[in-house]
Amino acid sequence: MTSQMPADLVRHFLTALADGDVDGALVDVHDDIVYTNVSLPTVRGMRRFAPIMRKLNSPRMGFDVQFLSVAADGAVVLTERLDELRIGPLRMRFWVCGRFEVRDGQITVWRDYFDFVDFTRGLVRGVLTIPLPRLNRTFDGVGRR
Repeated sequence: MTSQMPADLVRHFLTALADGDVDGALVDVHDDIVYTNVSLPTVRGMRRFAPIMRKLNSPRMGFDVQFLSVAADGAVVLTERLDELRIGPLRMRFWVCGRFEVRDGQITVWRDYFDFVDFTRGLVRGVLTIPLPRLNRTFDGVGRR
């Protein structure tokens, strides 16, 4: 648990995930976390949440983030981001809007929304660049801080 402002806590959490520091990210999350990636089933509790985050940072999978904007109103933090998911050689980037709730210095709710058209475009672009990986630029930490 930290004494960071809610927006700083959310930035730290997502940046730690992107850096592969899952344990550092999970410190920012409450045991009773409610995680919803809209259109997918809601995940409740650290016991179910932590394995998902660990899988996102396994040798064959990865995550990166570029913050476009972050706004807070009290304990509620909104993020507009470009997320990158990596599965083997596939890198797909797409727009995401996230809503976080922070209580007692930990994230209690994380809800992500995304546009399926933009997600599909990112998937197609990622597949097309597999044979030419130099065309698929990485974020290289741009926009994280």
